Amino acid sequence: MNKAELIEVISQKVGISKRESEEAVDCLTQTITERIKAGEEVTLTGFGAFSARTRKGRVGVNPRNPQEKIDIPSVTVPKFKAGKNLKEALKAKA
Repeated sequence: MNKAELIEVISQKVGISKRESEEAVDCLTQTITERIKAGEEVTLTGFGAFSARTRKGRVGVNPRNPQEKIDIPSVTVPKFKAGKNLKEALKAKA
């Protein structure tokens, strides 16, 4: 499912226009992005939690020249931890 399909489903289920659905989806993604960028955690009870984690820097190998070592800097990456209801819904499907 892509963003357009999600917007279509939301507009049908909630009974609002596609434009309003698109604005809601955009607002949700922007808000989550802003909050985790600020170092906060966004929790949607039952669904999961979005957060940012810092991956440590390390020494790696240059794929073009395996004898050459390169420094890989630390980086901040997004993290999602699934909530209880989401996990149970997926277990029930299997």
